[in-house]
Amino acid sequence: MTLNIGIVGTGWFSKEHADLLAKMEDVSLKAVCGSSKQKGEEMARAYGADGYGEITEMLDAHKLDAVYICVPPQSHGAIERSLIRREIPFFIEKPLGSSTEIPASLLQDIKEHNLLTSVGYHFRYQETVKQLKASLSSDKVGMIVGQWMGGMPGVAWWRNQEQSGGQFTEQTTHIVDLVRYLAGEVKEVYGMFGNRIMHEKHENVTVSDIGTVSLKLENGIVANISNTCVLPDGVGHVGLSFYNEQGMLDWNPERLMEVRSGNSTEYANTGNPYAAESEAFLHAVRTGDRSRILSDYEDGYKTLKVTCSAFESAQSGLPVKL
Repeated sequence: MTLNIGIVGTGWFSKEHADLLAKMEDVSLKAVCGSSKQKGEEMARAYGADGYGEITEMLDAHKLDAVYICVPPQSHGAIERSLIRREIPFFIEKPLGSSTEIPASLLQDIKEHNLLTSVGYHFRYQETVKQLKASLSSDKVGMIVGQWMGGMPGVAWWRNQEQSGGQFTEQTTHIVDLVRYLAGEVKEVYGMFGNRIMHEKHENVTVSDIGTVSLKLENGIVANISNTCVLPDGVGHVGLSFYNEQGMLDWNPERLMEVRSGNSTEYANTGNPYAAESEAFLHAVRTGDRSRILSDYEDGYKTLKVTCSAFESAQSGLPVKL
């Protein structure tokens, strides 16, 4: 059975997903919806699909088995509602929103319809993360330290706190999500954010450009995650380290390093996590078996809650209990 797929969004991520879908057997990309009909048609042309500027117009014209949502954080709400109403499964890129308000109400509707969803936390699908999860299952973790250190993306919405939710919610969400996935749920969040450089270099910057967030997990583990977007292009560091009496497990998107007393082993990352997350989602659309999906909407919402609490804490100067 061929699955008919639609995509909402025409940015870089939409094209990544479209390219992967185009290579899959028994999958047909039928329609692309952009912020304008022109943008929708422009991207659709490359895949032999139809282009639209309105989600309802796209859904009226095609009987779609699933839809991929790849839009900026501030654009969520109406898109999901129209899919929930028609009970069309959807794959959605992180974060679910720039704040928790709209996603909280969407989650209620999704649960009422028992709708199939998947969230694009692709690092969960990496082979090295699978290995890391297995190694941690026999370790008693002491502390976790994570970073997302990089530059500021060149799009206007990213620099606007109301639109993007800030770096911790838009980018560093991946590290927060891995902490939850690998170590357990968060019960307390304390964030400190600052504006050092980027508001002087660019106009209309309302996001913080430095921040550090301490997390207390329900099981007693303490984690610290820091981020910055002040670095020049090509300079950066993204990673997550776990410390315990056995030694250290150090992960970054390229590899996993296991350091035990006296020896260390390095594992290179293999496979394509973007392909793996899509295959898991489409398998569920075909068969109803959701077991391969590693993050659904409800799970993605828990990560959003942590990142938004960090911003709230930084604003008030007080820890936030979840």
